[in-house]
Amino acid sequence: MKVNVYSIEGNSLEQIELPRQFDEEVREEVIRRAVLSEQSRKYQPKGSFIRAGLQTTAEYRGRKEGYGSIKNKGISRLPREKFPRGRFGKVKRVPFAVKGRRAHPPRVEEVLVERINKKEFEKALRSAIAATGRKEIIAARGHVIGTVKEIPLVVESKFEEFEKTKNVLACLRALGLEADLSRAQRKKRVSGVRERRRGGTVRPKSVLIVVGDGSKVVKAARNLAGVDVKGVGELDVTSLAPGTHAGRLTLWSKRAIEELAKM
Repeated sequence: MKVNVYSIEGNSLEQIELPRQFDEEVREEVIRRAVLSEQSRKYQPKGSFIRAGLQTTAEYRGRKEGYGSIKNKGISRLPREKFPRGRFGKVKRVPFAVKGRRAHPPRVEEVLVERINKKEFEKALRSAIAATGRKEIIAARGHVIGTVKEIPLVVESKFEEFEKTKNVLACLRALGLEADLSRAQRKKRVSGVRERRRGGTVRPKSVLIVVGDGSKVVKAARNLAGVDVKGVGELDVTSLAPGTHAGRLTLWSKRAIEELAKM
């Protein structure tokens, strides 16, 4: 399968052969599993101090024959602080008491990472790359591709030398990506308890720019709304299929295509 390579002004320069990753079958269930596995690796392990809520003199003394029993004192028989001269303090230790222990605290031993086989992950990565070359999948994901020059979209390697955001934006407009960039400008208010958290809004994902490793354009393009920039070496399934949905609108540089063919 051959595609055109476009200049930074939007003109067709030459044709190149796409790597065999673009011929892979799109397996959405494998992509979904790989994305969930990558997301689970970012979870922060949680746990509690094993003696939390138990560092107190409180002790249950409700047995009738026991020394210093609370029975028949007119108060609830619960673990209470021990004071001098046989006096009782506040209820402690139990989960429903103030500063008591938690009933079911998070356990450090809990396994949070969803593991995936190496071959299965590689299959998902190839499948996600192939989905970036299918118009119907990209359109179904919500991207505006009516004015895009071509799918998949490849730009000359000179694009990687940009150091200014305005130059990157001008190139993206020349390639017909302005409509999708405008879509990412509109923030959406989230519902539920998330609305009260920081921001309370979500922004749609727009173009993913894939370049060769160590390119200057990474810093120039990362501030555009909805735009992500990745080197070929750090390409992951989550970037290609945000939210487990394959078919992200992707701009490849010629150098990135050449490096991808060697992988």
